[in-house]
Amino acid sequence: MSSPLKRVTLLGSTGSIGTQALDVIRANPGRFQVTALSAHSNAELLIQQAREFRPAVVVIGDEAKYETVKTALAGQATEVLAGIAALTEVAGRPDTDIVLTAMVGYSGLLPTVAAIRAGKDIALANKETLVVAGQLITRLVKEHGVGLYPVDSEHSAIFQCLVGEERNPIEKIILTASGGPFRGRTAEQLASVTKAQALKHPNWDMGAKITIDSASLMNKGLEVIEAKWLFGLNDDQIDVVVHPQSIIHSLVQFQDGSLKAQLGLPDMKLPIQYALGYPERLPSDFPRFSFLDYPNLTFEQPDRATFRNLPLAFEAMRQGGNAPCVLNAANEIAVAAFLRDEIGFLEMPSLVESCLTKVSYLAEPSLDDYVQTDQETRRVAHELVGRR
Repeated sequence: MSSPLKRVTLLGSTGSIGTQALDVIRANPGRFQVTALSAHSNAELLIQQAREFRPAVVVIGDEAKYETVKTALAGQATEVLAGIAALTEVAGRPDTDIVLTAMVGYSGLLPTVAAIRAGKDIALANKETLVVAGQLITRLVKEHGVGLYPVDSEHSAIFQCLVGEERNPIEKIILTASGGPFRGRTAEQLASVTKAQALKHPNWDMGAKITIDSASLMNKGLEVIEAKWLFGLNDDQIDVVVHPQSIIHSLVQFQDGSLKAQLGLPDMKLPIQYALGYPERLPSDFPRFSFLDYPNLTFEQPDRATFRNLPLAFEAMRQGGNAPCVLNAANEIAVAAFLRDEIGFLEMPSLVESCLTKVSYLAEPSLDDYVQTDQETRRVAHELVGRR
């Protein structure tokens, strides 16, 4: 019996995850149908994608580019909308089965909430949604009975390791980190690194923001918080180990001491395809891993003293409430400032730490509280950048 066609809304279709997701969809004709696409500002690529996949609707976040997209797609039956309100509305439309959230940063929160409330399964590539509002999101997922399928390679690995283990409690999970381009460097050496150096990841091809986060280990810190909510873990059940080869994507340890790991070449298409196709494993022509090509797999502790973003993330997770929301917003401003050469590499964690102490703490935030916290943190962070 053939599997039913799965209708996909892809939020963030022009970014690294979005374009690879469309590669997966393109390689599986008859399995997926694109019903909606969105982009923040890359109108040219969004137009190309819309012409190929002919979705019912596209959304361009930058309202100034609305007429460009509208005019280009005038000859086909695709509705064109613009702005964050339109994006949130489209995320909850009935003509889709799964929403892949591949937007960058905090911007993914409200559309993801709308999709969950509309009863849509979520393929989550926007880790910041769970970092900012993990308690709220997991409650909504349970209330609306939707699936939440991780796309991050590390969380996909854990998810895959847990299939068939529903009755076996997790003792702990171990998230692997490549260590980024500056693994082994001292704080003195990091003081003078440039954005060009930070944007050269040794293993993964990603967008600028996540690449900088990987270099500073903030990406791993955000993944720690994401894992807590995805898998219902206590703070002390999450560990991080540096694995420079990025072959073991993460591990789960059970109460008998057994470890399960998921291995593969560093290629995001596999976790994207697994999330979209779940519970099936769809065939693929992805390159296959061979142990003979990687005779040495190595592991080491992360340098938490030098890469301070990682312990800052653990501390925000332990504080709970709106602290992870503050962490995320401050980091987004810090990364943007670093990419504009306004602050140095080591000033990013200092900015995050300052915001965590200056922004009002809320133990039980609502969705509106998260929105207010994000706005307050960005204001404080911008002020701090301006003083440097």
